[in-house]
Amino acid sequence: MTTSSGLLARVPSTPPLLMRRLAIANLIAQIGIGVTGSVVRVTGSGLGCSTWPQCEPGSMVPVSHAEIAPLHMWIEFGNRLLGVLVVLTAGAAMLAALYTRPRRRRLTGLALAMPLGVVAQAVIGGITVLAGLAWWTVMLHFLASMVLVWFAVLLVTAATEHDGPVTRTVPAAGRGLVLFSTAVLSVLLVAGTLVTAAGPHGGDPETPRLDVDIPVLTQLHVDTLFLYLGTLVGIGFLFHAVHAPATLHRRYRTLVAVVLAQGALGGVQYALGVPELLVSLHVLGAGLVTAAASWMWAATATRPAMGPAPAADTSGNGAERPLAGADRT
Repeated sequence: MTTSSGLLARVPSTPPLLMRRLAIANLIAQIGIGVTGSVVRVTGSGLGCSTWPQCEPGSMVPVSHAEIAPLHMWIEFGNRLLGVLVVLTAGAAMLAALYTRPRRRRLTGLALAMPLGVVAQAVIGGITVLAGLAWWTVMLHFLASMVLVWFAVLLVTAATEHDGPVTRTVPAAGRGLVLFSTAVLSVLLVAGTLVTAAGPHGGDPETPRLDVDIPVLTQLHVDTLFLYLGTLVGIGFLFHAVHAPATLHRRYRTLVAVVLAQGALGGVQYALGVPELLVSLHVLGAGLVTAAASWMWAATATRPAMGPAPAADTSGNGAERPLAGADRT
């Protein structure tokens, strides 16, 4: 009698290249849903669907009525449809990780975090709609997206690595400074959402805004940006002093370039009175900064690279040949 473990052993292991491509698709979808969410916001389409999870009571798709413009309905509905793509890419990455053998704890954990995060985002999105786009719910929605982008980058890295052994590419002080910069980046993102919460783009013309002077919040955002740039300068000097690997230097330079571009875009956006297009580009920039920061963090430690997929044992006893250096889990 063939056992379930024997059947599992006959299923081909997910090729590392396929795993990586699915992880990259998941990352793109996670960043993309944040951008389309900003389009919903700047066009005032946040209540284009008046309820959740249905679009209108009794209907999953937009239903024409006098209170809501058809364009607003379809923009919000389109954003929800893109959410389905996010679910599919996250689910595909999770299944691919589960069918990767030998089973790798880090890869599986990061892959499972993706659909769980999507579920959490769906709940937050539902609360946002039911709360009438209250500014603090929109903040949570955006910040949760940035967390998922961070982990999606780590999933891309894990797709072609084993669980261990881990080799640190910089001393503990270097990793500590990178962690500190990540904390500053988190404050920077929160400050940015506060500026948006007080600004003109609430997702719906009737949505109450955060009752704090915009110049005060903007100054907080700018000050935090300068603090973040200062930490990046310190990281650059440290990487040079400890002779960090070329890969880490390249990722560091990428992060600095993206942060400077994002800062310049923010300045232009503020000077021009936050036009809609630049708001969405700024949200895209926030996702790219988060991804670049996570990419640099991932390079502060390396693990053995994946080789060819292991051959499955066809004897039916479920045994597998692990790759050299892989953890058995």
